[in-house]
Amino acid sequence: MPEAARDLTGSSLGGPGIAGPRLAGPNRAGADLTGPDPAGPDRAGPDPAGSDLAGSDRAGPSVTGANLAGAGLATGLSLGGPDLVGPAPAGSDLAGPDVAGPDLAGPDLVGPAPTGPDPAGSDLAGSDRAGPSVTGANLAGAGLVTGLSLGGPGPAAPGLAGPDVTGPSLAGRGLEAIFPLLPTAGPEGGIALYRAWIAANPGALQAFAAWFNLGVELSRIGRPAEAEAAYREVLRLNPRLDAASLNLGSALEAQGRRAEAMAAWECALQPLPHRVMLLNQRGRLLEEERRFAEAETCLRESLALDPDQPDVVQHWLHLRQKACIWPLYRGEIPGRSLAELALQSGPLGILALTDDPDLQRRSAAAWLSRKAPPAPRRLSPRGGYRHDRIRLGYLSADFCRHALSFLMAEVFERHDRSQFEVFGYCSSPEDGSEIRRRVIAGFDHHVPIGALSEEDAAARIRADEIDILVDLNGLTKGARLGALRWKPAPVQATYLGYIGSVPLPELDWLICDAHVVPPGLAHLYAPRPLPLAGLYQANDSRMPPLPAVSRAAEGLPDHAFVLCCFSHHYKITEAMFGRWMEILRRVPRAVLWLVEDTASSKANLLRHAMAAGIEPARLVFAPRTEPARYLARFTLADLFLDTTPYNAGTVASDALRMGLPLLTQSGRAFASRMAGSLLQAVGLEAGITADLDSYVARAVEFATQPGLLAEARRACARWAASIGDSEGFTRRLEEAYRRIRLNGC
Repeated sequence: MPEAARDLTGSSLGGPGIAGPRLAGPNRAGADLTGPDPAGPDRAGPDPAGSDLAGSDRAGPSVTGANLAGAGLATGLSLGGPDLVGPAPAGSDLAGPDVAGPDLAGPDLVGPAPTGPDPAGSDLAGSDRAGPSVTGANLAGAGLVTGLSLGGPGPAAPGLAGPDVTGPSLAGRGLEAIFPLLPTAGPEGGIALYRAWIAANPGALQAFAAWFNLGVELSRIGRPAEAEAAYREVLRLNPRLDAASLNLGSALEAQGRRAEAMAAWECALQPLPHRVMLLNQRGRLLEEERRFAEAETCLRESLALDPDQPDVVQHWLHLRQKACIWPLYRGEIPGRSLAELALQSGPLGILALTDDPDLQRRSAAAWLSRKAPPAPRRLSPRGGYRHDRIRLGYLSADFCRHALSFLMAEVFERHDRSQFEVFGYCSSPEDGSEIRRRVIAGFDHHVPIGALSEEDAAARIRADEIDILVDLNGLTKGARLGALRWKPAPVQATYLGYIGSVPLPELDWLICDAHVVPPGLAHLYAPRPLPLAGLYQANDSRMPPLPAVSRAAEGLPDHAFVLCCFSHHYKITEAMFGRWMEILRRVPRAVLWLVEDTASSKANLLRHAMAAGIEPARLVFAPRTEPARYLARFTLADLFLDTTPYNAGTVASDALRMGLPLLTQSGRAFASRMAGSLLQAVGLEAGITADLDSYVARAVEFATQPGLLAEARRACARWAASIGDSEGFTRRLEEAYRRIRLNGC
C-alpha cells in the first residue's frame, strides 16, 4: 500500500513550529514507514513527529505585570513572540513531532509562567499552555512600553477582597487593582473580573489592555469567537498593538476562518520579532494548504530577518524539497552553509538530503534535543520481568488507514499466542477504516492512549509490565517520544516508522537487516542495530480485489516504454531528476509516469524537464486514488525508477508484488538501501546499482533489451515466497524478540 510521508515531522514544516493548529504533515514530516512514499489517496501524509510549525492550542499572551504607561509599542520589550491561540486537531500531538519541539513563536510575552506544561517535546504544536498574562501593570497608555516589572502580583488593593468584585467597587481604579485577585479567581472568575472592570471604567486609557487580557482568557478556555470580539475591540482602541493582530489571527484560525487569519497577520504593524512570527504563521498555514511555493517565500523572508531559527530552517528546507525548488540552497540564509543547515533539516528532510548515516544521526539528535527532554526518572525495572509469555507492546499513532498498518496487520495476527501476549498502545485517529478494525482485532489488548499525557501513557505501559515495547513511529508525526523517555518497558526498540537513527537514550534497539545496515556501518547508528535474519520489512500477504485499469484511462501512450516512480516528490533530487531526463533522451519512446504530488512540485518538474530539452508531454502525472487502483496501476508500467538517497519502501514492495521490475541505487544509509534489500529478497540483483552512471546505463538496457526485462519480471514472481511470506517473517521477528528479552534477573 502507499506510504504516508510524514513531515516530523515535521513537520508541518517538518517540525517544530508555529502556534496554531498542527500541520497534517513531517511535517507530518512524518517520516514514512519504510520510506514515506505516497500510497495512494490521502497518504501524502502528515509531518514528522514533533513538527512545530504546526500548531498549538496555546492561548496567547496576556499583559500582566507590565508597566504599560506609554503611548505606543516601544522598543526593548521582551515580546519575542506571544504564544498564539490555535487548537490542535484531535489526536494530534505535536510531537507528534510535528512532534515535540520549541515553537517558532519565540519567547513568551511578559507575565507569569504558563499555566500548564507543553506536551512532551512539543512547542509549536499542541501545547496546552495558556500563555502569559500581564498582571500588576500600569496600563494607562495606548501601547506596551519598556520597563516591565513582573515580580508577581502583590497584595489585594483595599476594598477588593476577592474575585466576586462588583462593578461599582472597580470604578475609577486602575486595571492593576484586579491583578492580585486573578490567581485565585479561576478562568471564569478572571473573565468576570476583566468584564467588570471594563464595564466600570468606560473610556479608560487602560481599556485596550483589559480587552487584550480578556481575549487571552477566553482563548484559553476555547471560546475563540468571544476572543475575536475582544481582540477587535483592542485594535479599535489601539490599532498599533500588533500583538492583538497576532492573537486575532489565531482566534480566527481556531474558528476555521483561515483566509481571515492570514489577512489579520498580514495587516499587523510589525516590529522585527513579530514580523518574524507573522511570516512563520503565514508560512505554516500556506504549507498546510499545500501552497508550498508561497510558504517557502514566507519562511525564507523570516530566516533573512533571523537566521537563528532551527525549526524554521527545518520547514524551509523541506518545503524546497517538497516543491522541487532547485538548487536546494543558493546561500539564501546569511552566513549559513548547506552543511550547517543539514544539521537543522529535520528527521524527514535529512534522509532525502544526504546518504551519510553519521550526519543523519547527528541531525536527528539535534532535533531530539529540542523536542524531547528527559523524563524525571525511569519507570521499568532494569532486569525485566518473569512472565510465562513475553508481553509485547506495539506503540503507534498509525493504527489506521496508514501504510504502517497495511504492512504490519498480518504480523499482529500471526504472533504465536503460546509465547507472546500482544498489546497495542494506540494514539491513532478513529477513521472507521477496515484496516483499523483488522489491526485492532489483531491485538490481545487494544489500549487507547491518545488522550493521555506522555507521563500517563508511560505509566499505563509500566502497569501492564510490558517486556518489550516496540515503537512504530520513530521520528514521525504522532510519536510518543515523551512516553518513551520514561522507559516504561525494560527493553525498547524502534521499527519501521522511521528509516534511520532514532538516538533516544531510552531506546535499546533499531530493528533492521544486514543489507540496510551493513555490519561495518553499524557503529554509525543509534540505537544499536538489531538485524533480522533475511528481510527487515514486514508485508501483508493478502491481495485486495483489483479494478481493471488501462493505459488509455490513465493517460499513458499505448506503445510507450513506461518508466514510473510513485514516490513523494520531496525524494526526487536535482541530480536524480537530471539522470531521469538523460534516460528519456536515450530512450525516445519512453515516458515518465509520476504521482501528482503538489501543484508546486508538478509545475517545477515540468519546468526542469523543459530546461533539459524534454517535451512536457513525456511526463505524465497520476492523480491520487484509492489503494486497490493504486496497486493495479503498477501493471501498466514497464520499469520502476527508484529515488536516492531516499529509496521507496512500501511503494517498492508494492511495485515488485505487482510484477514491476525496479531499478535502484544502493548507498550507505538505511534509507538508501531499502529497495536493494527488497530486490535481494526476490533475487533481482540486476536492479541494484552502485552509482548514477550505472543506474542510467542499466535503465537503458532494461528499456532496449526485452529478454533482460522478461527475466526481471520472472524474479518479481517470487514476491509471495519471499517478501510476502508473512508467516516466515513473523517467526524471524519473534526469534529476535526472544534474543533481546530480559528475564527478570
